Amino acid sequence: MAVPLFDTSTSLAPLREELRAAVDRVLDSERYILGGEVHAFEQEFAAYCGAAHAVGVANGTDAITIALRAMGVGPGDEVVVPSFTFYASAEAIPPTGATPVFCDIDPDTYCVTADTVRASLTPRTKAVIAVHLFGNVAPVAEIEALGVPVLEDAAQAAGSRSLGMRPGALGAAATFSFFPSKNLGCFGDGGMITTSDEQIAERARTLRFHGSHDKVTYEQVGYNSRLDELQAAILRVQLPYLDSWADGRRRAGQHYEQAGLGELLRLPRPVEGAAPAWHLYVVSHPQVEHLESALAAAGIGHKAYYRTPVHRQASMHDWGAGIELPGTEEAARTHLAIPMSPVLTQAQAEEVVRAVRNAG
Repeated sequence: MAVPLFDTSTSLAPLREELRAAVDRVLDSERYILGGEVHAFEQEFAAYCGAAHAVGVANGTDAITIALRAMGVGPGDEVVVPSFTFYASAEAIPPTGATPVFCDIDPDTYCVTADTVRASLTPRTKAVIAVHLFGNVAPVAEIEALGVPVLEDAAQAAGSRSLGMRPGALGAAATFSFFPSKNLGCFGDGGMITTSDEQIAERARTLRFHGSHDKVTYEQVGYNSRLDELQAAILRVQLPYLDSWADGRRRAGQHYEQAGLGELLRLPRPVEGAAPAWHLYVVSHPQVEHLESALAAAGIGHKAYYRTPVHRQASMHDWGAGIELPGTEEAARTHLAIPMSPVLTQAQAEEVVRAVRNAG
């Protein structure tokens, strides 16, 4: 039995008529930019997260840059960010004028900790980007207790929970991506900033629209970065199903545990108090190349995402040279994503485990 790394179609199949109706609604309105669909989705998504405000933007990368600027980050500042993450988490910092400072992670959870952040703080630190990687939830409250504002990079964590709260309402602000493969995905690019700070929200709204409130007066050099009406309408259809899809992702992780995968390699460990909606199910194995070969031979989807950490990328040389991050290096060397979706069955999980066991 071949098992794909992702299954993005099965969950959407029952929603096709609702999705078509949503698209028709936008076409009939003839309003395509910052209209009623975006406004409604912002309200609905803010309520879902437990935040007071949500600001729709063009993508998750713009969301980070705009959120940082809305939090007051600018030239001369430093922003602490993990190196074991998608490149955009760090790439979004230099456009603010600030400097990325790379910190380590816990290789068991793939998330930053208060200790790894503390080691990278300086008097110039203006903010910390806590990445909820793979759907796990970084310990935001512990990091905020260090006395620095936290921006949650929640691109991979829609549907996750932590201590009764949701990503999007844990830090000073949070950012989301609605890339099609995400837990909540649109049919193109899309992003969101959430916050309960009215000033941060208002600055973000201004920055996303060329630094203007009214298309006449331009207060700042901003961006042309807006979530469009079609994508907002599509996301509104899906949002009511996000919790059930998140439960399906958690069940898929349980299927792996029940099939004995933890006896063969290291499973991802939830951060204390977290209930991850696994965007990716990333395991660790000391002979990961051998494991990759075995999975490929069995038709099992798999992928290594961050073999080269961000601080070792050529574009980050000026900021990453000479830095030693042992947890990051271990995770980069040994990690591998295996099939994960809201509809992954026990039989599929057992097929994956069988292939892992046959790898020896």
